[in-house]
Amino acid sequence: MPLANKPMTETTSRDLFPGALEMMILESLRRQPAHGYALVQHIQQRSRNLLQVEEGSLYPALQRLLKAKLVKAEWGISSTNRRVRTYQITASGLRHLEQQISSFERMFEGIALVLDASKATTN
Repeated sequence: MPLANKPMTETTSRDLFPGALEMMILESLRRQPAHGYALVQHIQQRSRNLLQVEEGSLYPALQRLLKAKLVKAEWGISSTNRRVRTYQITASGLRHLEQQISSFERMFEGIALVLDASKATTN
């Protein structure tokens, strides 16, 4: 079956382009430091429940950001009196985020132009 006719599966619909999750994490942390569960909730709320971030994706992404020194983390106590690791964006994380947003906006503009051109030729 040709790819164009293949129905979108649940897994396919949740896939993000490489770097998207990290960009959303950094943007969330730019607003305020947060622990993992709060990041999941923030992304879900901001996306109007269109994006569901699983722990299996979130924590490896946070580890990549920590390793790259784009975020830093410290242990603390949550409002529910549980031990949590709170993440905060670093100065290099802010610079990286700005570059990623700029790159994403250019990519999105290019995709929009291609899609608009496709619509124009089919009408």
